[in-house]
Amino acid sequence: MDKDRLVSAVLAEDDASFELKLRPRFLREFVGQKKVKDNLSIAVEAAKSRGEALDHVLLYGPPGLGKTTLATIIANEMGVAYQQSAGPAIQIKGDLTAILTNLTDRQVLFLDEVHRLQPALEEILYSALEDYKLDIIIGQGPSARTHTIDIRPFTFVAATTRAGLLSAPLRSRFGILLRLEFYTAEELKFIIERSAEIMGVEIDPEGAAELAGRARGTPRRPVGGGRGNTAGRPRAARRPSRAGGDADPALARVLPAARGASPHGHHAAGADRAAGRLTSVVGHARSRRPRVT
Repeated sequence: MDKDRLVSAVLAEDDASFELKLRPRFLREFVGQKKVKDNLSIAVEAAKSRGEALDHVLLYGPPGLGKTTLATIIANEMGVAYQQSAGPAIQIKGDLTAILTNLTDRQVLFLDEVHRLQPALEEILYSALEDYKLDIIIGQGPSARTHTIDIRPFTFVAATTRAGLLSAPLRSRFGILLRLEFYTAEELKFIIERSAEIMGVEIDPEGAAELAGRARGTPRRPVGGGRGNTAGRPRAARRPSRAGGDADPALARVLPAARGASPHGHHAAGADRAAGRLTSVVGHARSRRPRVT
């Protein structure tokens, strides 16, 4: 593969630095979500004044709104270590036990897609979240015995797009429940202009407003298609100077159209793909429904 192609999928040398810079590191740098920031700010200051770990946090809402970024911000604001995993990635009890026993004092443990965590592993978390203890069964049959391991106080930050799938016992262990809302057009415009400035890409206010209007309230769409906010975009949009000149301000208005989006955030057919599939399924079901005579 030619690494010099403008649309090459090969990771460029400066992509890693962009991924770190685009993500805000502190609450003062985070744009939008005012209620979430206010609640987190009060909780963080209270925990730091007591010298204790922050209470466990549940972040829920649609994808792409900044749940992972907020988890890293919590660790930075508390000045503690950070570790990240995902619910589907933890399959056996030994994996979860190893993660919990290796945590440092007041460390932030972030678990994405917590609703996909296996029920047997949830039960291990109950005592760990409430009493900072792990109950382990050693042996089998009549000779089995229970051994309790003390773990260091830590902050469990969980993220989910489907809060209704969480069990009531697990949900009750969280002291801070925060719902992330969609961003306004002004907030998205500011995020786009900030990202363009960090990446050294010139963009005019009209282009930023055009992207913000097509983003459907989600920063991940205009800023990038993946974690780190740089994946999924043509490299020409990130580094137009390599093509021999400054960025074309109209490029910001062209990219969403190239992906099939209209100014109202829908595709050319008049609706997004999910709505199109839903319409086809409903129409198929109605066509198969027996008529009552």
